[in-house]
Amino acid sequence: MEPIAVLQGRRVLLGVTGGIGAYKICVLASRLTQAGAEVDVVMTEAATRFVAPLTFQALTGRPVYTDLWSTPGPGLPTHIAHVGLAHSADLLVIAPATANTLAKLAHGLADNLLTTLALAATCPVLVVPAMDAGMWSNVATQANVQTLRARGVRFAGPTWGRMASGLEGEGRMIEPEEILGHIRLVLGRNGPLSGRRVVVTAGPTREFLDPVRFLSNPSSGRQGFALAQAALDRGARVTLIAGPTHLPTPVGAKRVDVISAQEMHDAVLEAVAEADVLLMAAAVADYRPQETVPQKMKKKDAALTLRLVRTPDVLAAVAEQRAKTGRPRVTVGFAAESENLVENARAKMEAKRLDLIVANDVTAADAGFAVGTNRVVILDLQGGVQELPLMSKSAVAEVVLDRVVDLLETAISSRRSA
Repeated sequence: MEPIAVLQGRRVLLGVTGGIGAYKICVLASRLTQAGAEVDVVMTEAATRFVAPLTFQALTGRPVYTDLWSTPGPGLPTHIAHVGLAHSADLLVIAPATANTLAKLAHGLADNLLTTLALAATCPVLVVPAMDAGMWSNVATQANVQTLRARGVRFAGPTWGRMASGLEGEGRMIEPEEILGHIRLVLGRNGPLSGRRVVVTAGPTREFLDPVRFLSNPSSGRQGFALAQAALDRGARVTLIAGPTHLPTPVGAKRVDVISAQEMHDAVLEAVAEADVLLMAAAVADYRPQETVPQKMKKKDAALTLRLVRTPDVLAAVAEQRAKTGRPRVTVGFAAESENLVENARAKMEAKRLDLIVANDVTAADAGFAVGTNRVVILDLQGGVQELPLMSKSAVAEVVLDRVVDLLETAISSRRSA
């Protein structure tokens, strides 16, 4: 796993209580550590019945705390564990959080190290409930949840699923990857795009010839989804307009699913009306069949001739709307080229009145469509050319969003001084 910028150097206090989901938190602790966070694990006595403290120590490379009278590890600001841990953390995550622990938190009990440091914590608190469905739906538990929410405690889950009891219902802990998304959302909330609206498009579009055949392209949507996550990590309010893809929605993003270029056009124009930034990473079809037949076309011996017509030009429509309303303040396009990369990309940037364009050669086997890596060139209106080496699409998104932050600050400053 590669480092995650929003987690770099951040101290996450991970409280583990006595539920079967504790074994999955080992995965979360490992992911956080690999991503660059400093993870201090605090376990209740019941949690140690499910997972040995040594497991978390091996995964995080840091001491694990199980006792109220524990001595703080190196780097903590006090010799009293619950004070040092609580005051040094950027985020307290309690996962899994049992009904018993929720009750203690709601009523301010402090009978173990975890509940004691929860009272002393000055950082945000994220709770990940996990319990049997009947316990979760019980009025006492729901009253405790409402009390904690009113105090600013954030909740992630639970979800519907199979319990350790064999029953099904709401109460199952969400998966580690989703918990990680909630952690990123909390830690990025005050980032440089805090309060800003960012629209991202991703994936392909499909133009149907009949109910089972369509024109499309191999876009997986990975680059667009990576851009959405990078914007969320910087505190943005993100609308993700996605063509057909099975990628999971980044936690915190508002997802709008579309199929055709016309649907993409309509969704984008509606979303950017009040947006600060548009990142147009979708691979939108340029042509569609002139006619769509209602039933499956049968194979014949004769050749088939298709007449194609243009689809709506989304970026051109955005440029026209932007000229009238000033929104979005920053527009970034993407260019998938097979030849004359820089020349074609610059021509597109000027024609569509973009602030920035990200171009890549889709003929390269390790970049472009349907792979996890990309090799791009970023062009700007001042004639700048930034060539990036082969890197993950998440890393590309980080570079692009850094450029977007600078462009948006310049656009806002220019408007204020005008």
